[in-house]
Amino acid sequence: MNIGIIGLGLIGGSLARAVKTKTLHNVYALDIDQETMTFARISGAIDAKLDEDNLKDIDLLFIAIAPHEAIKWVEDNADKIACKTILIDLCGVKRTVFNAMNKAAHDNNFVYIGGHPMAGTEHTGFVNSLADMFTGASMILTPPENFNDIKLLENLKAFFTDIGFANVTFTNPDEHDRIIAYTSQLAHVVSSSYVKSPDALKRRGFSAGSFKDMTRVARLDENVWTELFLDNKDYLINQVEILMTHINEYLEALKSNNAERLKALLKDGREKKLLAGGN
Repeated sequence: MNIGIIGLGLIGGSLARAVKTKTLHNVYALDIDQETMTFARISGAIDAKLDEDNLKDIDLLFIAIAPHEAIKWVEDNADKIACKTILIDLCGVKRTVFNAMNKAAHDNNFVYIGGHPMAGTEHTGFVNSLADMFTGASMILTPPENFNDIKLLENLKAFFTDIGFANVTFTNPDEHDRIIAYTSQLAHVVSSSYVKSPDALKRRGFSAGSFKDMTRVARLDENVWTELFLDNKDYLINQVEILMTHINEYLEALKSNNAERLKALLKDGREKKLLAGGN
C-alpha cells in the first residue's frame, strides 16, 4: 500500500518509522519543517514527499497534526483526495475533528475514520520518534455511525497489528472524548498542577518512582494541550470537579486528624485500583 502522513512529529514520525520497519508499504509524508523532511528521508522513515501529484495514489492517509490544523488541511485538500483513499486522523480529541472531517469525506466521496493511538512520550518532534512507539499499545477507531464495511475495518485492524498495536478498540466520538478526559487529559492537568509546588525544586535526593510518575507528562506542548483541553472542556471540567471533590475528602480528614476516615479513603482507593486493573 501507499501510506500518506501529514505531520512528522512524535506520532507521525513514529508511524512512518513503524511502517517502514515492520512492513513493505511505501510512505509519503509532508511536514512544514524542511529540516524534518530531510532528516526523515535520510533516516529511511519515508520514501518521498507527499504532494499533489502522488496524493491521488495514497491508500491510507493519516493526519498527525493538531486538531484545528488537521481540520483546515483536510478541508483545504479534500477535493484532491482520491475516492479510494481511507482518511484517518490521529488527534487526541474526536468530536470536533470527526464532525468536520466526516463532512469533508462525505462531500468528496472518500472514507473517513477517526483514530487515536494510545501511545506517546513526554518528548516531542521527529527526533524523538520511535519505530516501536506503538508496540503493545491500543489504537482507538471511531467509524461513522452505521458504517458497515466490515472487511475494511478488518484490514485496518490487521494493518495496526502489523505495526505493533496490541489491540484496536472501536467506539464513537462522544464516548472517546468522555473517557479520554479521564484517562489522559486529567492526568496532564494533575501532573502540571503537582509540579508547581515550591518543594519540587528541592526534591533532589528525596524523590523516587512516585515523583517521576506524577511529573512525567507535565513536560508537554502547551499549545497543543490547550487546544485539546478546550475542545473537550465539558468532559474535562467534569473530571476535574470529581477529582477536587475527592481531594477535599482527604484534606478534611487530615485537617480533622481523623485516622479512621483517612484509612477508609485510602482503602477505598486501593480497592478501586484493583477493580480498574492495569499496572
